[in-house]
Amino acid sequence: MRLEGIHHVTAVTGDAPQNVDFYTRVLGLRLVKKTVNQDDPTVYHLFYADEEGSPGSDITFFEYPGLPRGQAGAGMVHTVAFRVGSEEALSFWVHRLGDEGIDSELDGLRLRFDDPEGMGLELAVVEAADEPLIASHPDIPAELALQGFDGVRAYATEPEASRPFLEEALAFESAGGSAWVIRGEERGSFYAYDEPPAERGRSGAGTVHHVAWSSPMDEHEAWRERVAQAGGRPTPVIDRFYFRSIYFREPSGVLFEIATLGPGFTADEPLESLGESLSLPPAYEPLRERLEHVLTPLPDARPART
Repeated sequence: MRLEGIHHVTAVTGDAPQNVDFYTRVLGLRLVKKTVNQDDPTVYHLFYADEEGSPGSDITFFEYPGLPRGQAGAGMVHTVAFRVGSEEALSFWVHRLGDEGIDSELDGLRLRFDDPEGMGLELAVVEAADEPLIASHPDIPAELALQGFDGVRAYATEPEASRPFLEEALAFESAGGSAWVIRGEERGSFYAYDEPPAERGRSGAGTVHHVAWSSPMDEHEAWRERVAQAGGRPTPVIDRFYFRSIYFREPSGVLFEIATLGPGFTADEPLESLGESLSLPPAYEPLRERLEHVLTPLPDARPART
């Protein structure tokens, strides 16, 4: 069994309108699902992805309005990396981000910057056979657009403590140093550690909550068993309606999820109108009237698109 790279990355925001504006208008992703945190349905769970809402491109956010900024530390992901297709694309993004007043740092074939709440982002030119996962945007040519995840970087005090678990339980392959890759039949991603800052990490706006890895539906229970046998203490399988999930912490403290490749976001909305209305899994539908009054009003993320 091999995991199909990153399924999604979930982070936290204190300002959903700003978040929608940045990830849709500036970065050009599509808001493909406007739903609620199923563990706390009074707050949003927003999903941004390619035009199809494909696993491998989803960056998602829980909104806790007014939440102070956090700080990534040991046991937390600090940078989320997306792929782009060329050096020309990196040049395009340097100028586009600069026009928005966003500082960026170019290091070879990688461009580093922060989102409005300080979460680390990176665009990387990577040679990969993976299908580019692209969203349509009138101001961003398809050949210059984000193409899905490349990987994530986390902080770890003792990264070697995670090696046996990553390599034996999850079948990650060493990429040298404190870096690994995982590649399935269709997609792959990297996972890497850096030395943590002296300051202790704290959750808050602009921090990553968890990283989810992709599993075919028919292998999901087997992955849970492998994680359990390796001492990962996974949760029971949880039906998230759009996919099924298990959660556990890897030895360095980062919260992992293994999520299924399906059923997908068209389970309750047609593809052409994904993300335009509040979607609630059936168990939460009786709460709709109440939730529509407490959730933050959001800007319309679709009219600027082709």
